[in-house]
Amino acid sequence: MKMYYDDEVDALYLKLGDETPEGVIEISEGVNLDTTSEDKIVGIEILNASQKMDLKTILSELHIQSRTPGWCWRLERSSLMWRSS
Repeated sequence: MKMYYDDEVDALYLKLGDETPEGVIEISEGVNLDTTSEDKIVGIEILNASQKMDLKTILSELHIQSRTPGWCWRLERSSLMWRSS
């Protein structure tokens, strides 16, 4: 599992597999499941994430000291990586 957080748009994405999503199921406002054509869940998107969950808990576990605008956090098995947004 890989996790991405974009603080510019306050979106959290959990990538659950390497398959390419072919559909989206909205399970509640701003919470979407990415699915394959076989209805396999390959991702979870949470919009306005800081309003729906305690992001401090997730991000503080990684001891993040600073943020750079225009970058996304990529969390992969407790290691921190960067990618351009």
